[in-house]
Amino acid sequence: MHTAVDIITAKRNGHQLTTQHISWMVNAYTAGDVSDEQFAALAMAIYFQGLNDDELLALTTAMLNSGTTLSFSDLGKPTADKHSTGGVGDKITLPLTPLVASYGVAVPQLSGRGLGHTGGTLDKLEAIPGFRVDLTEAQIRAQLLDPGGVICAPTAQLAPADKKIYALRDVTGTVDSMPLIASSIMSKKLAEGTDTLVLDVKTGTGAFMQDEAQARQLAQKMVWLGQAHGVNTTAVLTRMDTPLGYTVGNAIEVEETLEVLAGGGPADVVELTVTLAQHMLTGAGIDADPADHLANGKAMDAWRAMVTAQYGDPDVPLPTPSHSHTVVAEHTGVVTSMDARAVGEAAWRIGAGRQYQGQAVQATAGIRLYAKPGDTVHAGDPLGTLYTETPERFETSAQILQNAIQTGQAFTAPRLIVDVIS
Repeated sequence: MHTAVDIITAKRNGHQLTTQHISWMVNAYTAGDVSDEQFAALAMAIYFQGLNDDELLALTTAMLNSGTTLSFSDLGKPTADKHSTGGVGDKITLPLTPLVASYGVAVPQLSGRGLGHTGGTLDKLEAIPGFRVDLTEAQIRAQLLDPGGVICAPTAQLAPADKKIYALRDVTGTVDSMPLIASSIMSKKLAEGTDTLVLDVKTGTGAFMQDEAQARQLAQKMVWLGQAHGVNTTAVLTRMDTPLGYTVGNAIEVEETLEVLAGGGPADVVELTVTLAQHMLTGAGIDADPADHLANGKAMDAWRAMVTAQYGDPDVPLPTPSHSHTVVAEHTGVVTSMDARAVGEAAWRIGAGRQYQGQAVQATAGIRLYAKPGDTVHAGDPLGTLYTETPERFETSAQILQNAIQTGQAFTAPRLIVDVIS
């Protein structure tokens, strides 16, 4: 017989936990038989002592099996999914889902909300009038058959252990632990029952894992966990020092998504969308160049069908903000850096994001950028416009945005795609 205290003490002292110990703790905590204090103590012990591969696999599997798991093997079509570790201006899920779905792949994109400097896919989609993100499993299944893509909130029965553990980590200083991050992401994603999973693991100032070596290690662990569960998993290591595209916010990012689906849009957003789509299609056994369906309108058709299926109206104009404030360049020169984390912070402070879970966001709040690193600006040129319904918040956000953008003499752009790990 083992008790929670025995298990906590063993991990605190650096001993390896058995699969039985780990699954007992996860199940007992999910059921309410182990207290928050006890699981918080275990999380802190894991934070300092780490987990070896056997323990990491056991933790991920226990969290994955804590609720229902979806299976789409009866759909008669391949399934592929993408997960991003979160960034600023990271609207990639929006054009990517219909793009991949337009090739006959089922894309069950179960997404989240924004917290802190990172935006949330569901918050962006809810800027579309009528769009619903809370769907039943039956609705998800029907939509995967036709039109093929769905972007919605996970059902409550998927990996309930993760929801409970994540909320606990959030308030106990144990969020940024490699094994806890890897098991959290992978338990949710594996519960979705997809055949192919592509991970977009960010590194840089606006990323969760700012250090490239740490981001690479996280990517390798997650790919290994996916493959250990029989899922065809690839990770793409990408740079998140500068926001993606020229928009950060909710409705404003949907607007930029529509540009991409219409065959235009910012080069970085297009590059990342097409790269991730290529890996998803390859995993699904489809040999095609995804750029074709951006050019010929098939991805846009799939988007319109998806929005309509989720009770949105693709023809209704997106909401527009009541107030705007433009920040201008103080010096002439080349933009040498645009701190993604700071831009994200400026956006949530004017209402585009939230400080705590459950806080409301403004559909119209956001930032439109006019220059990116490498561009030459002259003193007085606009750098970015802030949008909000609460203009009293402009002052702080404008200062943060101004400080986020640096100018100098020269700039060499790093590659957006750092590496592919499979």
